[in-house]
Amino acid sequence: MLQFEEQKLRLTDIEDDIKELGEALGLEYLKREIESCEIQAAAPGFWDDLQKAQEIQQKTSRLKDKVEKYESLVSLFEDTLVLIEMADEEGDLSMLDEIVASVDEALASLEEQRLSTLLTGEYDANNAILTFHAGSGGTEAQDWTQMLVRMYTHWGEHNGFKVNMVDFLDGEEAGLKSAVLTVNGENAYGYLKGENGVHRLVRCSPFDSSGRRHTSFASLEVMPEITKDVNIEIRDEDLKVDTYRSSGAGGQHINKTESAVRITHIPSGVVVACQTERSQIQNRETAMTMLRSKLVEIKEREHLDRIEDIKGVQKEITWGSQIRSYVFMPYTLVKDHRTGFESGNVGAVMDGDIGGFINAYLKAASQNELGDFGGDE
Repeated sequence: MLQFEEQKLRLTDIEDDIKELGEALGLEYLKREIESCEIQAAAPGFWDDLQKAQEIQQKTSRLKDKVEKYESLVSLFEDTLVLIEMADEEGDLSMLDEIVASVDEALASLEEQRLSTLLTGEYDANNAILTFHAGSGGTEAQDWTQMLVRMYTHWGEHNGFKVNMVDFLDGEEAGLKSAVLTVNGENAYGYLKGENGVHRLVRCSPFDSSGRRHTSFASLEVMPEITKDVNIEIRDEDLKVDTYRSSGAGGQHINKTESAVRITHIPSGVVVACQTERSQIQNRETAMTMLRSKLVEIKEREHLDRIEDIKGVQKEITWGSQIRSYVFMPYTLVKDHRTGFESGNVGAVMDGDIGGFINAYLKAASQNELGDFGGDE
């Protein structure tokens, strides 16, 4: 039957792509690495070095996940092909919806795994640190910043990442002046690195009694979380550490003790803060991780030889520097100015459906089409 033939064609069209994916992943190498890790885990004294043991276990889990995802895709392909042939032979149209869903799932899984092979940068596998700042637009921009925080939180949760707010500064009337999120999970930085830049909003402001259209801006800085084993020296004498009371909800302890920590790296002027952990020690540890990550990211981006050479520079958060525009009025459209990818469903995008933008960026970046990945409109 024609309906089944169409689905069979959609499915068989990706057969060679699935085989190429297996080669790109290096399945045999992955399996040998898993075996090596399991031999180490079974050796006497494995847990004597707790940190090393945990690293090996995490590596084993990551490798197994890659192999299992690919093998699941192969099984899905084979099972769906059998299902199509059986339904076609019996002329059973009641199975068509299930078949279409299975073919769609196979295509989506292939695309997802293909993208993961593009994440080969030194820090792509790391957790990500997202720092938001409201730009031009006052209360409207602060509300826009809070909307972006919500969007990325939903994206992370929908994709299996753990998202935590570690610092924030409330707006004067509404929204947020600034905020810091950590997104924890494999390849978090790899997926989110292209979101770095200025985001522009166009809408009729709910804070304008005349209902006029406003343009607002917010910046997002995306950094990989850098672990302590990175070769970088941050001297105690270069740090200014301030403590203060948390400004947000979090229970009696958080609000009534000076548990929040702000650290300034004096030579560069880089400032980080954390206020959402329960103790000052925890907040300081989180802030130091953020500082280390920020200094390493700037050092490598600016090709500097020493941490001492870093000078904090904030790019202006305003017109002409945006990477993406979100238009609510007079029409609805979200457009990435670097890749040209766009979506008319602005509501879904604000609910975290930004996978299309992320995928388009990764594909274009892998083909060296984006230059320095800066906005051009």
